Amino acid sequence: MTLQPTTIQLSLVSHTNTGKTTLARSLIGRDVGEIRDEAHVTALAECHRMIESADGQVLNLWDTPGFGDSARLIKRLRLQGNPVGWLLSEVWDRWRDRPFWSSQQAIRNVREQADVVLYLVNASEKPGEAGYVAPEMEILAWIGKPVLVLLNQLGEPRPGNQDAADEALWRRHLTPYPFVRQILPLDAFARCWVQEFALFDAVAPCLPEASQPAFAQLAAAWRQRRLDTFHAAMASLADFLARAATDSEALPEAGLGGTLRRLGAAIGIGSAASPQQQAMENLAGRLEAEIRRSTDQLIELHGLGGRAAQEVLDRLAGDFAAREKIGESSAALLGGVMSGALSGLAADLAAGGLTLGAGAVIGAIAGAVGSAGAAHAANRLRGIDDNSLHWSGDSLERLFTASLLRYLAIAHYGRGRGEWRQTPLPEHWQRQVEEALAEVREELVKAWPNGKDEAAVAGSRERLEALLTRTGTVVLQRLYPQAGGALKPH
Repeated sequence: MTLQPTTIQLSLVSHTNTGKTTLARSLIGRDVGEIRDEAHVTALAECHRMIESADGQVLNLWDTPGFGDSARLIKRLRLQGNPVGWLLSEVWDRWRDRPFWSSQQAIRNVREQADVVLYLVNASEKPGEAGYVAPEMEILAWIGKPVLVLLNQLGEPRPGNQDAADEALWRRHLTPYPFVRQILPLDAFARCWVQEFALFDAVAPCLPEASQPAFAQLAAAWRQRRLDTFHAAMASLADFLARAATDSEALPEAGLGGTLRRLGAAIGIGSAASPQQQAMENLAGRLEAEIRRSTDQLIELHGLGGRAAQEVLDRLAGDFAAREKIGESSAALLGGVMSGALSGLAADLAAGGLTLGAGAVIGAIAGAVGSAGAAHAANRLRGIDDNSLHWSGDSLERLFTASLLRYLAIAHYGRGRGEWRQTPLPEHWQRQVEEALAEVREELVKAWPNGKDEAAVAGSRERLEALLTRTGTVVLQRLYPQAGGALKPH
């Protein structure tokens, strides 16, 4: 059935300087309005289109001037219909007290236009200490529209139980006002798109029955837009990880002298050979560039401004794994001269599994590499035809975790904050990602490329994208259980 085009209006209202325009920018994905850290920046009600469905249904968001002197404002509203009140509002206030006049015009606009009112409160204040709330509740009662209270200025993302505690606190305080239908956390600076699903779910029952089919189309279109961005982000991260997993840096054939120098460096004697150090720096430099490129893609996908800052990478040698074709004559000689603690290191080296740094010293292992034949067999079995440096399995797993954390940081970044900048990550994100990763670790080990040919890399990219999508979905559902159901396939 084709629906008649319907326009649904949401109006953002609040005490002045509470973050309405900042939230509007984050929801709409455009730099609408003006943002300054002062009162009465928005002077007139401004209408912005949030989304339009294929059938012509439209959802608008109104950004309105903030309530200033709320107690005085409600007194003036009580004079509506009185000639003296009209004279004061339309003549005196318009010219002598412009912010106060703007507040009155916003109230009239909301009363005439809004289907649902979104009332922002500063959640960093305790409800009983926010003296403006009571008169503004009277204003909202006068407007006569259903109200959803949005908890803003919550600070950095927090565990869900802290948001729930704030919700309960405000719910108790606003119990006397039956027009308040629901209370939702939706911080203008650090909201996540998943929370928008909860907002849409709360708006639907506030609408007249005749408007609900149109709103259902709009909500579905909004959900699809956000999910498309999510899947594009996971595909971008999968490409980044596949590139990192197949990157390598050639190492020169150093002969016995180079081998001895590296063995000495591994146990604290001397220093590593310059070519190997250069190879490590080359590999890390390319990874750093890939992280910046990938981050820029995520920033663009989420409609944010700015570019990735210079990332500080952990370049500890333990993040590198060397796959070296062991010189067979070197292995033969080493087998005769190395014993005790060094025998384990020699065996590890001959097996092609040398991890640079402290992890290389594996202790005393009985027996050393005793012949060139043993080294030759190890190289052939591992398919190593040249000397190369690449990222270890452990470091790739850490990159998987770090990629999801980087995604969460960008997905929570409200556009109203200005250009993207890296900030410290909440500790509970790390725990959630690590727990979700533990559930797919065995699959992740099998997902990395087993070669550099195009087919192998393409297959790995698909497997990595599927794992990122599944793990990212689980994390978001656990972070936002009230809205996470919208992430399930429909």
